[in-house]
Amino acid sequence: DIIRGNDLYLGDDNEEKKQRKQLEKNIGKIFAQIYKGLTREAQAKYKNDEENNFYQLREDWWEANRRTIWKAITCDVGENKYFRATCGNTENTTIRTPNHCRCTDDQVPTYFDYVPQYLR
Repeated sequence: DIIRGNDLYLGDDNEEKKQRKQLEKNIGKIFAQIYKGLTREAQAKYKNDEENNFYQLREDWWEANRRTIWKAITCDVGENKYFRATCGNTENTTIRTPNHCRCTDDQVPTYFDYVPQYLR
């Protein structure tokens, strides 16, 4: 949510709010560098971002990298720590994942990142 610019948590106290602002500023700098590295054609897609917050670029970056990020987040998840014990869409294709951090086809383990925070 932070990368995509959709995080609702702004902090409880002034120190957390200050850190959150600094984090958002740093993410903005990172995506400004990513933007500069894009081709002119790709930059044209994001040119109407008047506030330079790069929200659409951030969303596109997340979509392109979410599999890799989820893989990294879950790679050391131990037995019984994984929130989903099975993979598959039907009764015939469901398999257990008790000692593995992801499904055998390496699919993204969740789509919670697309559920609004207030509904999680």
